[in-house]
Amino acid sequence: MSEEEFTHTIQIIRQQIEALYGYIDSTPIQEQLSNTMEEIGASLANLQLLDEQRQASLELMAIIQEELLSQNEYLATERQDYFDLFKFAPDAYLVTNPQGMILKANQAAADLFNVPQQFLQGKPLVNFIVETQRSVFRTKLNNLPRINFVEEWEISMCPRGGQPIETSFSVTPVRDPKGALLSLRIIIRDITKYKQKLEQVQYSDTQQQLPLAAVEIPRSLDGLRVLFVDDETDAREFITTVLEQHGISVTAVATVAEALEVLEQSRPDVLLSDIRMPDEDGYALIKKVRAIEAEKGWQIPTGALTAYLTEERAEAIKAGFQCQLHKLAEPTKLVEMVAQLAGRVKR
Repeated sequence: MSEEEFTHTIQIIRQQIEALYGYIDSTPIQEQLSNTMEEIGASLANLQLLDEQRQASLELMAIIQEELLSQNEYLATERQDYFDLFKFAPDAYLVTNPQGMILKANQAAADLFNVPQQFLQGKPLVNFIVETQRSVFRTKLNNLPRINFVEEWEISMCPRGGQPIETSFSVTPVRDPKGALLSLRIIIRDITKYKQKLEQVQYSDTQQQLPLAAVEIPRSLDGLRVLFVDDETDAREFITTVLEQHGISVTAVATVAEALEVLEQSRPDVLLSDIRMPDEDGYALIKKVRAIEAEKGWQIPTGALTAYLTEERAEAIKAGFQCQLHKLAEPTKLVEMVAQLAGRVKR
């Protein structure tokens, strides 16, 4: 009923009541009827007000509905845009559960793994990791519930029916409002050719930096003390094992703060540090070490280690490190670097 129809109906009711009132001669009845008419009139006026409010609410609802439809169209367009970005991204893009089970995969991932896209869903990602690195991969997955930042990994993978390749992983944890890990978003890039080129450049740099051809590493480096800083447990354990096999005493810590505590107590013969670490990185450490050297009159030989292909040797040297080595270099290269930094080589 429109407002005009509602008003017309009220007027008809009023007229009918007034006509009825004219036929009654009794004064008491007329008075009672007059009071009733006033009450009816007030109720009718209230009904008219309520109808006006109803009309205003309907108009507001129509406006809100129009806005919601517009928002739904916008969200649908945005969703399609993001889906297209995921589907046609040039890099392999995966969504997995916290255990590494593949939930979604784009076409680039299917091409990288040499598996049809529809068959990747439900497959454990670890199946595509080379067997010798699967335990390391599982350890990294188990550590993710305690990590709130993007993780960068380098892992060897083996596509179906193909040869192993070197890849870089960018892993982003996705959490619910309470902080529980829901899923992982993983970007994977084939860096095999880049690593081959990097190794050639590193070998060339090492040849220029340290004349290895003229260096003979002693059979034992007993008594040499090394302070090693790296936030990754696996890296600390591996490098500690490599160095201790040559008689080197290693103090391995996870943070810059722990390294500074060690330096307050003793002076190592060599300091090795990862570059990229959360909170304070290797560049922050080298600045503080140089300040300690100036204060105590020390000179601590320092070497930088990195697992990132984008890390430039020139940047590390400029920051104050005397040399730089990739973590995946041959263990003998690491021992040679430590021996030369400590001056424990034969020429």
